[in-house]
Amino acid sequence: MNSENEQFEPGKTTHRIRRVIIHVDVLLLAFLLGFVPKWLKSRNAERQLSQARIANSLAFAAIDARRGDYETARQAASDFFTALRTEFNRGVDSALSRAEIAGLQPLLTQRDEIITLLARGDATSADLLSDLYASYRTIVNR
Repeated sequence: MNSENEQFEPGKTTHRIRRVIIHVDVLLLAFLLGFVPKWLKSRNAERQLSQARIANSLAFAAIDARRGDYETARQAASDFFTALRTEFNRGVDSALSRAEIAGLQPLLTQRDEIITLLARGDATSADLLSDLYASYRTIVNR
């Protein structure tokens, strides 16, 4: 009868539950201590990759326009402007900071002019794309 009293003793059951909760909390904390830094590092890498893809689209457009391959340059320039607009619309999830978005916003005004020049095969488009690329790099601080 003594062993039955020990099994149903409220103090021991409460103590065991607390120990389990503490162990679960410690395991959760250990998981988070390992997960959060990796997540932050991954998020930063994704941000840098998105910025590099945007810059590369513009660089490809400038190079192709210099070479006289205006259709390929037009497609790359269009990709640049589309990617830039997409990042603007992503809000807090954007690969660009608010300051970068504010600085890059005026670049979108050149879209129609550049696309039209490229569609016409105008050599002036190469200089405009090179200037646009330099502006992008300055604003994004790459």
